[in-house]
Amino acid sequence: MADYDLVLRGGTVVDGTGAAPFTADVAVKDGRIAAVGPNLAAGAEEIDASGRLVTPGFVDIHTHYDGQATWDTRLNPSSGHGVTTVVMGNCGVGFAPCRPEDHDRLIKLMEGVEDIPFPVLTEGLPWNWESFPDYLDALDQRSFDIDLAAQLPHAALRVYVMGERGANREPATEEDIAQMAAIAEKAMQAGALGFSTSRTLNHRTSDGEPTPTLNAGEDELTGIALGMAAAGKGVLQLVSDFAPDPAEEVAMFRRIAEKSGRPLSFTLAQSPKAPELWKMLLGKVEAAVDDGVAMKAQVCGRPVGVLFGLELTLNPFSGSETYKEIAHLSLAERAAALADPAFRARLLSETGDAKGPFRGSMLQAWDRMWLLDEVPDYEQPASRTVAALAAGRGIWPEDLAIDHMLTNGGRGMLYHPFLNYADNSLDPSYAMLGHRDTVPGLSDGGAHVGMICDGSFPTSMLTHWTRDRTRGPKYRVEEIVRMQTRDTAAAVGLLDRGTITPGLRADLNVIDYEGLKLHAPGVSYDLPAGGRRLTQKAEGYVATVVAGVVTYRDGEPTGALPGRLVRGAQPAPVAMAAE
Repeated sequence: MADYDLVLRGGTVVDGTGAAPFTADVAVKDGRIAAVGPNLAAGAEEIDASGRLVTPGFVDIHTHYDGQATWDTRLNPSSGHGVTTVVMGNCGVGFAPCRPEDHDRLIKLMEGVEDIPFPVLTEGLPWNWESFPDYLDALDQRSFDIDLAAQLPHAALRVYVMGERGANREPATEEDIAQMAAIAEKAMQAGALGFSTSRTLNHRTSDGEPTPTLNAGEDELTGIALGMAAAGKGVLQLVSDFAPDPAEEVAMFRRIAEKSGRPLSFTLAQSPKAPELWKMLLGKVEAAVDDGVAMKAQVCGRPVGVLFGLELTLNPFSGSETYKEIAHLSLAERAAALADPAFRARLLSETGDAKGPFRGSMLQAWDRMWLLDEVPDYEQPASRTVAALAAGRGIWPEDLAIDHMLTNGGRGMLYHPFLNYADNSLDPSYAMLGHRDTVPGLSDGGAHVGMICDGSFPTSMLTHWTRDRTRGPKYRVEEIVRMQTRDTAAAVGLLDRGTITPGLRADLNVIDYEGLKLHAPGVSYDLPAGGRRLTQKAEGYVATVVAGVVTYRDGEPTGALPGRLVRGAQPAPVAMAAE
């Protein structure tokens, strides 16, 4: 009889602590790591990991699978990129608590903020809950290919307590705040991992209305945080425009964390409108941490960018009256129209010169737009923009854009990075990633299904920052692995995972490092109601293991669904905690 359930034999172990890689076997028993070392005893199942990296499973703390988790068992694209645990309910949006009369209101908010179509959510959501504990109970009945944890979303909470007043962003009364605090306390006790809110004008309903939480007062946010403190549980997650006074906004975040004693993180990225602001904000976090306040910034390792294409929500000609004539046609019919010289001439007569009404907008900012090829490059130089390439070929950028979108049967995509790329370089991301008070975040897995596909962040983190980057410094493999395993897990209190240490959960990856490759995004029509979504595949993941069970082999699902809802923070095993 075998000593272990599973042994990963002879791999290069990158254990998540940041320590140098070493060669060893990794043995698994009863869903946990049982031993790490040379020449371990036999396993009932063994995987030859020689010449491969063996890492902890990646922990992605910023996703939006709140809807998908209620109808799907596979939380991809994340689960196809070595992720074994996700945290959802970020940015203040989600579906619980919710009264029946507010179903459509929350759907429209998610549709607008996270680009998940109304018909998809209407057909997909079972609504077999009302309170947040009910929602967790519904998820607890389901099985997944990875673990998931949920946060209490502020917008749903505000509408649940305040109704129309909450949706209209009216100030909360003392009674409103007391009710929200009590619900937050019960949610944390029931297993919410934390609470999230949004303070950005980028987040709007599909009707164009700002998110209900946009200008919630400090008294409201503090009251909710104190409700969490009463439970003694939960982390706070915020996203903000940092307007009108960035210093005061981050100072308010600090005061909330100080008064409640709950750990707080907020999204930090380089904005082209204020390219140096991130440095000041990160400095404020550093000062708070030095004073004993639990604060972190969530950062990301590549630009946040919109994808344009004929099969997607937008393309550079979406605003054109001429294009609108064919917008209702099938992809093949639209591609044929754009390939027709007469139609193209008519289209470009509307938009192809300086008098065109859309030139210079985000849709046609050719000097800020790049071609996305089969092997996507997310750090292309200015010499490779659509404008620069078109000038080099002596053609209009509009023509180049159309020609590229017509490749691959009309599925070619264009890429417009709008955050973290103000200087056409990822040097700011490099600096943010390396700061002691940051963790990777903002992959948005499960969201932006027709415009953004950043659920692949974990793979590009590993390939770009440790192997492929040519335009600046890189990180060691062990540093990038640590950032998206131990660091992210610890930031949200999941201390039972994140490193390859005996006693911890056996969430693991076996990776062909040299062969690890990210493919260009593609479109699938597998959402409820036949809805479309962007997906992105990778090759090089030899095996992914969740709770000791192999869930993926060579990128293909095994059919195993060992993933479950994680209720709240998880302590380290007793034996480890005592060491």
